[in-house]
Amino acid sequence: MLLELAIQNFALIDKLTVRFNEGLNILTGETGAGKSIIIDAVNMAIGERADKNYIRTGTDKATIQILFQSTNPELKSLLSDQDIDLEDDHTLILTREIYSSGRSVCRINDRAVTLSTLKEVSKYLIDIHGQHEHQSLLYPENHIEILDSFGEQDTMTLRKRIDEKYHALKGLKEKLSSLFGNSLERERKVDLLSFQINEIDQAQLKKDEIEQLAVEQQLLSNSEKIYHVMAKAYEILYNGTEIYPSVLDGVGNIVGEMDHYKDLDKNIADIFSVLQECQYKMEDVSRDIRNYRDHIDFNPQALEQIEKRLDQINNLKRKYGKDIEEILAYRQSIYDELEDIKNSETIIAELNEQIQTLQDELLNLSLLLRKSRKEIASKLEKRITEELISLNMEKAAFRIHFIESVDRHGNVHFTSKGIDRVEFMISTNAGEPLKPLSKIASGGEMSRIMLALKAILAKNDNIPTLIFDEIDTGISGRTANIVGEKLANISQTHQILCITHLPQIARMADTHFYIEKVSTDEKTLTNLRHLQKKERITELGRLLGGAAITDLTLKHAKEMLNSSTDYKKSISS
Repeated sequence: MLLELAIQNFALIDKLTVRFNEGLNILTGETGAGKSIIIDAVNMAIGERADKNYIRTGTDKATIQILFQSTNPELKSLLSDQDIDLEDDHTLILTREIYSSGRSVCRINDRAVTLSTLKEVSKYLIDIHGQHEHQSLLYPENHIEILDSFGEQDTMTLRKRIDEKYHALKGLKEKLSSLFGNSLERERKVDLLSFQINEIDQAQLKKDEIEQLAVEQQLLSNSEKIYHVMAKAYEILYNGTEIYPSVLDGVGNIVGEMDHYKDLDKNIADIFSVLQECQYKMEDVSRDIRNYRDHIDFNPQALEQIEKRLDQINNLKRKYGKDIEEILAYRQSIYDELEDIKNSETIIAELNEQIQTLQDELLNLSLLLRKSRKEIASKLEKRITEELISLNMEKAAFRIHFIESVDRHGNVHFTSKGIDRVEFMISTNAGEPLKPLSKIASGGEMSRIMLALKAILAKNDNIPTLIFDEIDTGISGRTANIVGEKLANISQTHQILCITHLPQIARMADTHFYIEKVSTDEKTLTNLRHLQKKERITELGRLLGGAAITDLTLKHAKEMLNSSTDYKKSISS
């Protein structure tokens, strides 16, 4: 339900806040007072294209806020998907800010959202009839929902069964496609996996191979330098040079001389022992250095082979994993997948059999649903035509057009709603062909068509708030009384906002607002105020008699108000 509308700096509105009530909210006012501005503001707030021309002269920004209350679980789910929560009292605020630069900002509960999200949320909250924007009837995809909601419980039971089987069918098809695809895709997949397995197997990878190759590469790359270091070390330790005497000879001489005195003092004996140990170790290390030097391999071909091997491994890493363990793990996974595909004929046959069974069941259920829908359509066509005739559209013809859903190959196309597409067709004048509702040009005709539908479907409609504008275009007298009574009936289950200039409609208001234009020397503003009973009588008198309001006019207005009270009591009991 729409609880509150707040408008600031929008067209002729400086600052306006109005609280609406349940039931029928009527808005009246003199021509040019700005009644359409209210609807324009609501349209902007629920996602119509922003127009900076609506910003009040002398200001930089217009702001419209609408406070709604809703317990619709589908709306709650949609908001949850957008990380938006309803307040504890189930309220949410839609905000639209329009800037003089042409930019606009949309918010839901103070959270910035896209325009498309704002529009999607608004569909669950309000339906505006009179202007072509935001009319649920203009979207053919809604027609099948309207038709089905008019049906009995059997129809919705069929819908539920079809929905369950459709999603089961969709799941099986996705499983079949994701596992193996079609035969050509399977052949391509087999070729690809076989190639990858063969490429990895031919490499004969070993887990620690990269580290070992890196060590060998470093050694081979530095073999010449290592040779020179080892040769120099051996010469200094063992042979000596012109500059440096042999280290081993020097240590040997010291050990030989100290050998004569080691028994005289324990300290000398300890030093002798250490030096002798050093002599033995240096003899060993000199021998090791010589052997290492003599076996150093100056082999450019071996280095080239190692580098080629590392390139081969790096190429596999780029394709299949960051290291050899990952490559081998990937190899195992694609081997398993290849085996599954090779053994897929049995699995495919089983899935195809399940798919065919579900398709047969879906087709049978869809045909039963179509039969039910056509029976409902026949009744609905008759009732809507009767309603339109009562609304001064005597020549109107209403039909429900069925189209079978097919894919691009001409095969039956299943949806969660069956195999039917439905569109409402209408001719508003004798001799004119039936046309889709979206081709109807008159806002007044569209409003009355929606009123006819709402009069029949009110109890099943999930949109809580309806706005009717232009609904009284081209009607008067008894037809206007009928329109007023139908609005009163619908307001038992819906909140309605209706702009009218007819007293026969205005008299049915549960809440009556008067829109007026207030002018000063400096500016002209639009204002909205709630009328009490005496003021309502005066306003009905104005609608009845124009500028000259007589006692007789006021008496008639009072009688109209009393009769409307009696009528509303009769339909609410």
